Amino acid sequence: MGSVTLVSATVAALSFVACGSQPTVVSHVGGRQFSIPNATVLPPAPPPSTTGGFDGSRAYNHVRHLVDLGPRPPGSDAIRQAQSYIIEQLKSYGCHVEEHDFHASTPIGDLPMKNIIAKIPGTGPGIVLYATHYDTVRLPNFVGADDGGSGTGTMLELGRVLCSRKGKLNNWIVFFDGEEAQGQWADKNSIRWTATNSTLGSREMAASMALSGELKQVTAMILADMIGPSNLRIKRDTGSTRWLVDLIWATATRLGYAKVFVNENYPVGGDDHFSFIRRGIAACDIIDFDVQTTYWHTPQDTLEKVDPRSLAIVGHVFLETVPELEKKIPVRQ
Repeated sequence: MGSVTLVSATVAALSFVACGSQPTVVSHVGGRQFSIPNATVLPPAPPPSTTGGFDGSRAYNHVRHLVDLGPRPPGSDAIRQAQSYIIEQLKSYGCHVEEHDFHASTPIGDLPMKNIIAKIPGTGPGIVLYATHYDTVRLPNFVGADDGGSGTGTMLELGRVLCSRKGKLNNWIVFFDGEEAQGQWADKNSIRWTATNSTLGSREMAASMALSGELKQVTAMILADMIGPSNLRIKRDTGSTRWLVDLIWATATRLGYAKVFVNENYPVGGDDHFSFIRRGIAACDIIDFDVQTTYWHTPQDTLEKVDPRSLAIVGHVFLETVPELEKKIPVRQ
């Protein structure tokens, strides 16, 4: 997640193993293995029968796979593996997948990047974007389980459910590259977010859609970024579009998630939704940014920070926004 000031990172793949009655995390970093006792074992996600078909355990397993790849900054071998995985999964669900390759000028040179889009056709012309970023900030050993992983896992599972459905609106599921501030950062204090070195994938897509004329058909953009914590509390971003925030929060309340989608305001300093808001598109950022004071951009953003129950809740809300948006937005035939 890119914001006014960015932070640091470290750790690779995680796996949980039994150790008597106490769970232990086995972590492999820099070729060394070490154990962290008393790790939290998260309860299972609610069954898909209670979440509109969205499977939080499936979403969590996608996050696990991405974490196993290690750090995934733009242009790296690991992000190319992540791209292949995302595309492969979407195609296995029957999604129509487009790959948009581009190059971005950054403080560390020209970097190849790729936006990935699953397009689910509707009966009308309106487009709703459900989006996330899948890259990780360029810090040593940063695996971004929550920041980069949780949104990606959720959107992959959303694709599994939605690609078999057809409604009035065209639903596009978008995976942005280059969201994080680009640079060779040493630690959290050295990272500086600017208007030109981050949110590169979303700005590229918004600009290309404006040139093609497709942007005029976009009725809403919903962004997921850092939605993994077990104590998930998503506040209302004051920079997001008010009517869309109200719709999502009303949907969450109806589903019984008022303690997760809380009625508190919070200003998000910078994220991919602003690339569309600046061009007049209604957009909303779904993010728990309270983690900035704990593990955000630190070595602690590892797999145990992601709760499949939280992914299931957000995924359920997203699924239910589909018919709500169809009722809200007139569809011209």
